[in-house]
Amino acid sequence: MTIDPGAIPNFGPQQPPQGPPPIIKPDPNLIGDLFEQVGIKYGTDDEGDIVASWPGFRVYAMFRGENKELFAVRAFYERAYPLEEKQELLDVIDEWNRDSLWPKVYTHTNEEGVLRLVGESQMVVPQGVNVDYFVSSVMNWVQASIGFNGWLAERLGLEVEVDSLGRGEDDAENDNDLPGNDLPDKDFPGEDKNDG
Repeated sequence: MTIDPGAIPNFGPQQPPQGPPPIIKPDPNLIGDLFEQVGIKYGTDDEGDIVASWPGFRVYAMFRGENKELFAVRAFYERAYPLEEKQELLDVIDEWNRDSLWPKVYTHTNEEGVLRLVGESQMVVPQGVNVDYFVSSVMNWVQASIGFNGWLAERLGLEVEVDSLGRGEDDAENDNDLPGNDLPDKDFPGEDKNDG
């Protein structure tokens, strides 16, 4: 069998490969631009971290370390749980942590005995990171933080309201009035805040 070369469609000249996406050193401005592009309202706290709030939780995007090489997305869930329910809550979040990649969720009990949950995803970017990988990771982590809130409410039979766009800067300024203002410190355990 022979093939008539004239019968093969011509799709025009082949585009040369574009090459790999650029390696970038991410910073809070990149996070802000990314949130703006997808319609997430956000603010900046006193430490320069990006914060977006939804009903019942806040998500922080933060850089830490001497050279800002550690990047994390932390979600602080404001619902308080009775201390006597901690074991039941641990069983539920163990299920989440086994079945999900992120955020990894843990409990935090403050000095007054108030029990809350914190979700965390992080990566080290010492020399920079592929921009496409970074952007997709950040968006997946934020979406997973929102998803965990809904999953937990469904799993525990709680009512939950989710605003997919987050709250605006005006709302973020009033965070002191929110329940859960006694959430754990958003910095990493043992970290000296003056280091970075």
